[in-house]
This record gives sequence, structure tokens and C-alpha cells, in this order.
Amino acid sequence: MSAIPSPVEPMSDDSSLENVSTSEPHGEVAKASELDPSALGFMCGLEIHQQLNTGKLHSRMPSTLYEMGIEEIPPEWKREGRRLRAARGEGGKVDVAARFEARRNRSFVYVQSPNSGLIELDEAPPLSHDDSAVKAALTISAMMDAKPVPFLQAMRKTVVDGSNTSGFQRTTLIATDGTIVTTSGDVGIDVICLEEDSARKLDTQSTDSGEIVIYTLDRLGVPLVEIATSPQVQTPEHAKETALALGTLLRDTRMVRRGLGSIRQDLNVSIACGDRVEIKGCQDLDWIPRIIRLEMARQLHMYRLANQLRDEADLPLLPPDRRDDQIPVENRVAKAVENRILMRIHDVTSSFDDCTSTMVERALARSSQVKAIILPGFAGKIGMKEMDEEGSQLPRLGRELASAAKLAGVAGIFHSDELPAYGIDQSQVDSIKSKLDMEENDAFVLCVAPEWQADLALESVIRRARQSYHRISQEVRNVVIRKGAPEDGTTTAMRPLPGGARMYPETDIPVVTLDEKRWSSIRGNLPLNRRQRIERLSSYNISDNQVEALIGAELDDALVIAVEGEPNGTPGIPAKPMASALLDNTREDISEGTKYTADTLPMPVLTLSLHACEEGIITREGLVPMAHSLLKEGPTHTEAEFSERLKWFSEKADSDGYTPADSSAVEDAVDEILADRADFVAERGLGAIGPLMGPVMGKLGGAADGKVVSEILKQKISKIIDE
Repeated sequence: MSAIPSPVEPMSDDSSLENVSTSEPHGEVAKASELDPSALGFMCGLEIHQQLNTGKLHSRMPSTLYEMGIEEIPPEWKREGRRLRAARGEGGKVDVAARFEARRNRSFVYVQSPNSGLIELDEAPPLSHDDSAVKAALTISAMMDAKPVPFLQAMRKTVVDGSNTSGFQRTTLIATDGTIVTTSGDVGIDVICLEEDSARKLDTQSTDSGEIVIYTLDRLGVPLVEIATSPQVQTPEHAKETALALGTLLRDTRMVRRGLGSIRQDLNVSIACGDRVEIKGCQDLDWIPRIIRLEMARQLHMYRLANQLRDEADLPLLPPDRRDDQIPVENRVAKAVENRILMRIHDVTSSFDDCTSTMVERALARSSQVKAIILPGFAGKIGMKEMDEEGSQLPRLGRELASAAKLAGVAGIFHSDELPAYGIDQSQVDSIKSKLDMEENDAFVLCVAPEWQADLALESVIRRARQSYHRISQEVRNVVIRKGAPEDGTTTAMRPLPGGARMYPETDIPVVTLDEKRWSSIRGNLPLNRRQRIERLSSYNISDNQVEALIGAELDDALVIAVEGEPNGTPGIPAKPMASALLDNTREDISEGTKYTADTLPMPVLTLSLHACEEGIITREGLVPMAHSLLKEGPTHTEAEFSERLKWFSEKADSDGYTPADSSAVEDAVDEILADRADFVAERGLGAIGPLMGPVMGKLGGAADGKVVSEILKQKISKIIDE
């Protein structure tokens, strides 16, 4: 496996930096939309995680998702408590991300959903790969012309944030070296993997001794295909285009799940004066360009701040291009900064005896403490909240420090650049400065929390403050989310960027050998792509909007089968009424009150009803009630011949009053209504058609086709007007 690129760490490619200027980077941080990606040495790649529409990957359990909050979980669902710790990988090292998570002093509770068993609880060995999931991943690989690996070896990827009961996620490399085509240029696909989805977080509860995180196991083990592109995305707008192209290709397979949360896009972004960060939580494709540009602005701001700090401390400046960094120089700077910003935490609780801050008062009443650190030379550099020209928060060190502190579980921090405020007055600020013996250009940071948590949070703040003298850290960041959408497109730190040390072979799962016959069969039977689907529907008498809607809803295959005639004997249905029935509420109305939904409604029930309607066996008004009756009490489409089902349908329509009246009966009813409402017709003319439909249909007892009634009304009223 050593010769194969890591399935979780996209291959780096600094070729896009070759023409980057060695002079200082240009651009205004407050004008993120005007930053020049090419001049700044922009690099970007995407990671797409898509749930597959199969059973779980290694347990043969169904991939049912129970959309419940913590309050809705049935009390009979069992719960298991666990603590996880970081372990050394096969290389003898503990992954940096795993080590960080292990220090957060958290315990975990797992809610066992009906589709989770001993394997999800990590109390039984996993089963081999789900064959349907492997087929889907190979199909996706073939559609991107990727090169499959000959042996599918499951790997363990260390994860200790509690989202996996085992402490690792199982990942299998499927293929490498593919391509996704976009109008702005092709983008290489580095790796395609098949992996397990994580458990779903329900709640986080704080205690004096640490956090308790509650997960449900319904999502754990659901197959994901992970696609990592090469860093060939040219612009922020090209990133959106690439994500859209990948999403379209995945949906064209008809093998993936749909709905909120079924696909996730992560962005790997850097500029020359910054470094690679992975941004998670990019659910809305329209936000991708904005998120990327704000990250470019953040990296530019932090680079300039680092050099400002270095200049004031008489330290060597960072070069504009990270490739020019020199390890000995950075080591000397790190040592000097470590001596400048000491790892000393001070207890200043006594300064808050008379504090009027409600938050501080409540915390102190729960035996919390107020801890403080000094940041020498940082006065005025932590920053206040300001907005850019498009309403997003400008980057500032204060947010970075707060992000670092929040990873310890605290609600936030206070710092001297923003005080006095929040109920902390000038007297408390002066008291802290006096106790800490601060210089005029020094800053301080406060944290109010239980002692262990405040200490851990401020240790993280000190490390992040020291890092501000250097190029930004490689880390995982999360888009600020509110009510399912980015609040302003900015990001906060989540954890360090993981390394290869967290990967090691899974010994409980046999290796799957991919033979040439299976690969050739998959390549020879690829699903239609979007262009081919559009061309297939173009010969039918339906509108462009209907074509787009049918393909978007993945109903185009159902339309084609119905138009061409179903294998169970149903004759072909005209495209226009079939398209309308698929796109309007017809299927929902038919399935209401049954065990079916619109998506699971047996298609032969709909097509037989439409056939009967088109052939004049039932009225249009009878389509839904008759189909509903067929679904609940008629002969099943799997056992009865079409002729038998149609006979039952016709007899039922006759007994229920849905057989169309003959044209002479309709004309007689129309003549009677027109005679009774002659003055109304004379006043309204053709405008009387709509209001008179009800009385005519009522006289016929509903046994008429509304379209026929409307046409006869139009003919007879037109004749009256002409006379």
C-alpha cells in the first residue's frame, strides 16, 4: 500500500505556485471578492462524501436514518457509555489530531437504534464489504475513468472524537487517477474510497469533570464514497462548478442517497503566503466561492499579522511563499516566541468579587474560576468584531484564539482589546493589569470555567498565540452554521489537520480481489450521464422544464419504462400525462392512508390507472380514488395478469360511479344548465365556463370527464354568443 496515495490526504501539487511573485502579496482583506487567486498562488481541491443507497458497509444492517432529536429518542432504545483514547498506529506514532482529541476529557454515550447491533457497538467483528456498495463505488470510478486497485484492502483510520465506537473509521481505497470534466477545465481525481459514515451527534452536556457527548448509531456504518480531487481547481468559482459536476455524476448513477446531509463537500484551500486548511460544512454550493475567498482573506491577514509581530520582536520575517521557509529559522523563531509568551496561567478570580456580569456571576456560583494569561506585545492586535463590505466578519486574531479555547468545551473567552464590556468594567480591567504586572503594549485573555477546563482552554490560547508568529497551521475548519446555512461564510478551527500516522490495515476484514471480468462488466454497463438522459427525453412530447424536473427527481427512467410499455403487460402511456402524474401530487394522493409513499408507490398501479383514464374507462376525476382502491384491495401487480387487473378496475369503476357518461348524456346535462343560467351566460360569455363546471358535474353525479365537460361547454356557449 505504500505506493498508493493516502485515501484521506489528497496528493499535494505545488505546480500552481511556480509563477507566483516573490514580492509581498497584494489585496485588501476587507475586499475578499476582489482578491486575485492567480497572483496569490491559490490552490484548491475538493473532497466529496456521498452516502450510497445500500445497506451498511460491514454489518448487513439497513441504512435507515431515524431523524430524531435527543428528546424524541424512545426510552426503550439501549444506551452504552464509553471513553476513548488515542493509540499508536502501526508506525509507532500517535496521530496529531487523535492526540488533541484525547486531551478534551470527554466521555460518550451511544444510543442503539433498531438498525444497529453488536458490530456498531464494536462488540462483534465486522463483516466483509457489502457487495452493492462495492459495485456502486466501482461504477462511480469507471464513470470518472479512474484506475481501480487490484486488491481492496480495508484500512483503519484513527478517530477519537467519539463518532466511531471503535475509535477508528474503516476506509477502503477503490481507485485513483480519474478525471471530472467541467467547462472551466478538467480536474483530476486523486483517490476514490469506500468508507463508513460516522455516528450522528444528538447532544453535548457539560459537567464539572468534562463533557458528555451523546451519539445515535443509526448512521454509523452507512457506506460513503469519498472522492478527493487533485489541487487543479483554478478559481473559487471553478470550485463550485467542480462540486456541481461531481454531484451530478453521482446522482446519475442512481446508486446514491438523496436528501439533506446525504452529500458533504469539504474544501482544501491555500494561498502561497498561507498553508493548506480543510474546510468542512459547505452544504450550499452557492456559498462555496464566498467561503473560499474569505479563507484567502484570512490567510492573507494572518500572514501580515505574523510579520508585524516578528518585526516588532526583531525576528526574521516570513517569506511571501511558503516554499521558501527555512526550518532552522522557524525553529529559532519558535524558541524566541516560547520564551516571549510563557505558559503561565494566573488565577484572578478575586478581581471579580464585585463583577456585574451575569455570566461571570453564574459561573462563579457554580465554583468556576477566572483564569488569565498575558500576551506580551499583543495590545490592539487581537482585534474587535468588524464586518467587510459584504457583511462577513473580518478576520482577526481574537476569533482564532476563541476557536482554540472553545475546543476545550468553554463557551468563549474575554480579551483586553474588547474590555471593558459584557458587564466587566474598567476597575476589573485595571485590577487584572495590576495583578499581572503588565506593560502598556501587553494584552490579556480571560476564561471563566471550572479550573481544569479553564486551564486547558488557556493552554490552547497560548499555543495559538505563539502560532500567530508563524505561517497559519494546517488544520480542519468548520463553516459557521446557523439554521442549516452559512451565517456569513467565515470559518472556525476544529482540530489539527490529520496525518498519515492514523492509517493502518484492518485485519478483521478479508481483502477483496478485483478481477478483470468484473471491472469490464461494470465499464460495459455504465449508467447514462446527464447529457444522454436529456437526449433520451428530447424525443417525447414534454416541455424542457418537465425534462429538467424529471431528471432532477430521478424519475426519467420511470417515464421511459411507462411510455415504452411495462414488462408486466401495461401498454405504453403517452409521455405528457405520465410526466404530469410523476411531477404533480398524484402519487402522494394515491398513496395517502396506505403503507406506501410517493417514492415507494408500485408504478404498475399508476400506469394502469393512467391507461384506463386515457382509454376512457374511468373519468379523470376517478384516477386517484380508483388507483387508491386498486392499491388497497385490487389484484396485485406481481401476481395477476394485466388483463385481469384491468377487468377488476373497470368493474370497480362502474360500481363506484367513475365510468364516464356518454357524450349525449353530457350534452343533455350542459343544455339543462345553460337553459337555467341563460342570463348568467349572456352576461359572462366564455367566462361562464369555469363557474358552470360544478353544476354540470353535479348533475352527472361525477360520472364525466372534466375535460370533455369543459370542451362541450365551450362549444355550446360559443354557439350562443355567435347567435
